[in-house]
Amino acid sequence: MKIFQVERTLVATARITQLENHRLLVVREKGGSRSVAVDPVGCKEGDWVIAVGSSAAKDAAGHAKYPSDLTIVGIIDFWEADAAGKAAP
Repeated sequence: MKIFQVERTLVATARITQLENHRLLVVREKGGSRSVAVDPVGCKEGDWVIAVGSSAAKDAAGHAKYPSDLTIVGIIDFWEADAAGKAAP
């Protein structure tokens, strides 16, 4: 699992039917790397989220044959400050 922040919705009207009706979101890791994630939980811009990859992403999106490498599994409400004492969102 990794932590990401939701940047925006990715609009892709031409897509394979296996993607069903799940929203696609552009997410960014704290270090700055962007990815596209499937959103079965209903996130909004600015949310900090937990996402899973690989076969766990497929299962989290609905079934083992779902075409996803990254699926959001939860929205973070709060977490404690890290070891360096920096405040977490």
